[in-house]
Amino acid sequence: MTTDLRVLRRADWDEWYGKLELAFGGVAESPEEQALWSDLTEHDRSLGAWDGDECVGTAGAFTFRITVPGGAAVQVAGVTMVSVASTHRRRGVLTSMMRRQLDDVRSWGEPLAVLTASEPAIYGRFGYGIATQQLRAEIDTARVRLSVPDGTDDVRLRLVQPDAPDVREACEAVYARQVPARPGMLERRPGWERLPLLDPESDRKGGSPLQCVLARRDGDVVGYARYVNKPDWDAAGPKGTVELRDLEAVDPAAYAALWRHLFDIDLTSKVKMYNRPVDDAWQHLVSDNRRCAVAPRDSLHVRLVDVGAALEARTYQAPVDVVFDVADPFCPWNEGRWRLTGDAKGASCARTSDAADLSLSVRELGAAYLGGVSLASLAAAGRVRELRHGALAETSLGFGSVVAPWLPHGF
Repeated sequence: MTTDLRVLRRADWDEWYGKLELAFGGVAESPEEQALWSDLTEHDRSLGAWDGDECVGTAGAFTFRITVPGGAAVQVAGVTMVSVASTHRRRGVLTSMMRRQLDDVRSWGEPLAVLTASEPAIYGRFGYGIATQQLRAEIDTARVRLSVPDGTDDVRLRLVQPDAPDVREACEAVYARQVPARPGMLERRPGWERLPLLDPESDRKGGSPLQCVLARRDGDVVGYARYVNKPDWDAAGPKGTVELRDLEAVDPAAYAALWRHLFDIDLTSKVKMYNRPVDDAWQHLVSDNRRCAVAPRDSLHVRLVDVGAALEARTYQAPVDVVFDVADPFCPWNEGRWRLTGDAKGASCARTSDAADLSLSVRELGAAYLGGVSLASLAAAGRVRELRHGALAETSLGFGSVVAPWLPHGF
């Protein structure tokens, strides 16, 4: 490879981002979206591959803290904006960027790297495992009814301007309360509160401006929903669609009140969602799940950059005492045997010469890390090998999570 790989300079951002847009189809984003990503880009954590004066590859890494099982917030590199020019395929550009990036993440002392993939087949060879799924659904609200819990009628709802400073602050406070309770959620650093409010007119495609409803009880904000209304009609009458962007609530009654609002919007007959947890509770409130067109899709891909530090950072819902024999040819510092000892209070993980109980690659550890993919299911696919009888069941139970891990928004 003859390309030059270097840290992104501020003066090069426009060309760098333009090449990213070209790689993703060549349709320029709205000025509002470009401005947001320009502000959020961490230049010293971003890379460009250059062939002379031409940018032919891009990659970045946001600074995040992610919730892991047990509730701790762990420093993580949010890998983003990865592209290679179509003229420079099969020249090692992507591999060189992944190599440099993981070396950098290790030098920054961050035990994990995470990403969402435009094509999920790309990143397994670099040690990333699919750790979370997101739920998509289209609910036929003309036929499906909700059964809500006691206390729902005590919640008061109010339509508000989504970008009003006090509304934005109230929504962020509700979101922040949810983060420690679910693995995979990201603490929102300053500036990231703008992402869910992004609403360029050019992207609406017949939909309304972004709507927001706040849920209150005794004067306190206890939840919110942000959505778009897409009106439609045929000879039989109205058949509009409510497209849910995001919804958070601090208790079941507030949660149910928000969903009931979405179901009751006039002139609509569908509620669509594109990213909800796979264990989202509305599935237990609806009268007919078959009319909800539920479908999962891969979401967060996780890569253990430092096996020992990553496994120590989370807790385990049942006691574990296991020796992993880890294969990691792309990051060889992780290869070898590691003894993990942990429970719900904490964990330790260190190198050992003891005999291995389970054999697997770092990709499987990444898939299982947040508790949404069981080691037992990976073993059934031949991805994990049990070397000590009973070790698989014990460890798989310990790695689980009471709630499904979920990434609430992309990056």
